[in-house]
Amino acid sequence: MSVLLWFPLISALLLAGLSYLLRARSWTLWLPVAQSVALLGTGSWLVVVVGRAGPLVAAGGLLRVDSLSAWLLTAVGAVAVVALWGGVPHKADRGADIGSFATLLCLFLGVMSLALLADNLGLVWVALEATTITTAFLVGYRGGRHALEAAWKYVVLGSVGVAIAFLGIVLLYAAGRGSGAPTLSWTALLEQAPLLDPALVKVGGALAALGFATKAGLAPMHSWLPDAHSQAPAPVSGLMSGVLLSVAFYAILRVQAVVDLALGPSLMRTLLLSAGLLSLAVTAALVVTQKDYKRLLAYSSIEHMGLLALGAATGGDLALAAVLLHVLGHGLVKASMFVVAGRILGVVGGHRIDGVRNLLRTRPDLGAPLLLGGAALLGFPPFVTFFTEVAILLAGFGRGLVWQMGLACLLLLVVFAGIARHVLAMTVGTDATPPVAPRSEALMPDRPTWWRQLPVGLGLGTAALLGVAGWPLAGTLTLAVAALGGAR
Repeated sequence: MSVLLWFPLISALLLAGLSYLLRARSWTLWLPVAQSVALLGTGSWLVVVVGRAGPLVAAGGLLRVDSLSAWLLTAVGAVAVVALWGGVPHKADRGADIGSFATLLCLFLGVMSLALLADNLGLVWVALEATTITTAFLVGYRGGRHALEAAWKYVVLGSVGVAIAFLGIVLLYAAGRGSGAPTLSWTALLEQAPLLDPALVKVGGALAALGFATKAGLAPMHSWLPDAHSQAPAPVSGLMSGVLLSVAFYAILRVQAVVDLALGPSLMRTLLLSAGLLSLAVTAALVVTQKDYKRLLAYSSIEHMGLLALGAATGGDLALAAVLLHVLGHGLVKASMFVVAGRILGVVGGHRIDGVRNLLRTRPDLGAPLLLGGAALLGFPPFVTFFTEVAILLAGFGRGLVWQMGLACLLLLVVFAGIARHVLAMTVGTDATPPVAPRSEALMPDRPTWWRQLPVGLGLGTAALLGVAGWPLAGTLTLAVAALGGAR
């Protein structure tokens, strides 16, 4: 069964090569969708196999999948299916170099899979650095000054983050000298945690977490995220928000597990609580007056990453299970929202919120999913985000983090008011003529057919279904949480 660990990597390389060789063919854009389906299928199969038989190992121990990595691989596949299937542009809007775009998407999915399957902190670092290379070209794919500026900003800040993480990784490796067998293997570091040098673990763990937090979009290392997400094509924005941030956060969870065993929970709890609350504060300060709807979704991603940080800081089975379920639910919703945002951009020809009004009447195919997706992001039941947010906050109160969770609730109310105001204005608002003139009917893309609407419906529908009928996943989430401590 270890061959399953190679499948996501080999299929990504093969499909990327095929996309490049046939880059003149417009249908190559469906090859990343095929890779997404492959990831979803492989991840789901691994969840079952690992749950029954325990972790699988390949490549002499460099690759290893446990219940946690299998769960996140499934989440990556599910979110990617929604983002890439829903984001396939109409034939008239496909560029001449669409095959190169598909090649980068396949490679992006491949290196994210590698980050989840690697049982080596250094290999995870390499994979996350590779995501910077692939996504930089994807962010600047449309060209233009703003897109290139966003791509360069992402490269610079992302490189700074991974450089900081690299220094932390070196120190964690050096911390193992006292055990007689320095290593970067997750499982070995967990086993040797009591023997690691406490001073080096303290500095190395903090630096590694800070570096990976840059890729995860946590404040104060978040400033690349709004620019990159607002300028990238819709499917790329959906992948970066719904998948890339979560994969980087997965690396933080692995580092936290090692540091907590070596030093106790206080260091990482303090760092994650600070980053979580600061991320919520940044979002609250900026969403109320936001004028760009794609940037609005980007700041919402910072908010949700802040919630994940609060859940990880809280610890315990309830909070961590809620974090892992929130990764899937938020990813599905955010991918759907960016797909809809891309279609709105095709209709109005601009990013301004005040250029979009009364979509429920004029374009219900866009207004209805935008309103439902906004409700999911704001944590309305029956969407799973309601239950996971409540679980994280209740777990925090239960562990004595009273003022921290109280402050988080206040900041979430501000974010709620800001996002709700903008979403309602876009869907039911009837303000005066917007400053951005609508595109002429001749330039507007065709209304999406049912099969192009289907991924958005599946994404939002699954997020709602998980909220009311997600109990069969309880065992899977319990195993995934246990895997953080070294269990299967």
